[in-house]
Amino acid sequence: MRYMLLIYTSEAADGNATQADRDAMMRDYNAFTEDAQKKGVMIGGEALHPTSAATTVKLRDGKKLTTDGPFAETKEQLGGYYLMNCKDLNEAIEWGAKIPGARYGSIEIRPIMEFGA
Repeated sequence: MRYMLLIYTSEAADGNATQADRDAMMRDYNAFTEDAQKKGVMIGGEALHPTSAATTVKLRDGKKLTTDGPFAETKEQLGGYYLMNCKDLNEAIEWGAKIPGARYGSIEIRPIMEFGA
């Protein structure tokens, strides 16, 4: 089954990290990604630009409305994701716990809906 593992961290805390901390975190993410690829569970994944680069679009009464930034103010922001193919939720949780961002943020695990062809 496919699962989306959404990585939420504090952009403010991330921005205050030292270069050494950022370098260490990237090494950890690269190691996680390599492990998931070698074990054949990783389908894809990407890091996202900060919420300051986001645009939210809505359609109301036939009119397109856009605003800068994310839809909601939160303590943690979506910073990236992994798309994984796991045998079940327990395996997805095991992988989610290995994502470096789980140590200081949170990982939301969502099953992907499978639609019949």
